[in-house]
Amino acid sequence: MRFEAMADTIDTYLSYLRDVRRMSPNTVMSYGRDLAALAAFAAKKSHAVEALDRRDLEAFARQLVSSGLSPRSAARAIACVRGYYRFLLLEKRIGTDPAEDLRAPRAWPALPKYLDLEEVDRLLAQPVTTSARGMRDKALIELLYATGLRVSELLSLRPGDINLDGGYLTCIGKGDKQRIVPLGHTSAEWVRRYLAEARPQLLKSRKSAWLFVNAKGGSQLSRVGFWKILKDYGIRAGVSREISPHVLRHSFATHLLERGADLRAIQMMLGHADLSTTQIYTHVLEARLRTVYDKFHPRK
Repeated sequence: MRFEAMADTIDTYLSYLRDVRRMSPNTVMSYGRDLAALAAFAAKKSHAVEALDRRDLEAFARQLVSSGLSPRSAARAIACVRGYYRFLLLEKRIGTDPAEDLRAPRAWPALPKYLDLEEVDRLLAQPVTTSARGMRDKALIELLYATGLRVSELLSLRPGDINLDGGYLTCIGKGDKQRIVPLGHTSAEWVRRYLAEARPQLLKSRKSAWLFVNAKGGSQLSRVGFWKILKDYGIRAGVSREISPHVLRHSFATHLLERGADLRAIQMMLGHADLSTTQIYTHVLEARLRTVYDKFHPRK
């Protein structure tokens, strides 16, 4: 069937919904968008909508969910597709109904937002380390990405909490639980430089119990202050997505998992009390696997 004829059958169905079923204009418009998405899916396969089989429709349903459509909108779209194929069957345009009992797949859990490696590299390159403030910011961001600390844990660090020679730090997390987190060589070196060169300049002979201090007054750097610093560097780096300290924490965990790190080791480093909390990061990999499967498997 030509694609023009395919569009005609969709228009006929929408007219039926409007004139016979007396559906509201908004509902008909929504169904029109759903069927346009189905037609575009069919066109990519060089098929008419009427020629799609059950396997094709299941792939379309997965595409709806993986594209970020809300569960309610995906369920509406699938209901629309079922109704459309029932209409085609009654009109004797098809011999069997491939959408009978079609259901939207279970939605992926909300995936954590994270940066890819290139975005992280661009972000880390932004602080100008010739100034005390820039060196502090560089050490802050390097340390956050290297450890995956919560922002409250990061800003509550004291100089004595970091063992630069041993390559680890000690922090107090939720529930006042203490944990040890390893440090990479790069982050340790920037913290070392910050302590030796930048922190004394920021304090100006004042004393502070905190590792990371504000440029004004030498007090503890605040959460809001660090969030603004990170957001500004994200803009400079051309990172299009919203950036926050927690996004870097997610990036830390996701990049470790992608490279084969043990989930329980990541759990310990993040300070999650329950492994199920850490397992959200596995869904990032599962979503990628599903995308690859749908794209490349010949009998998906």
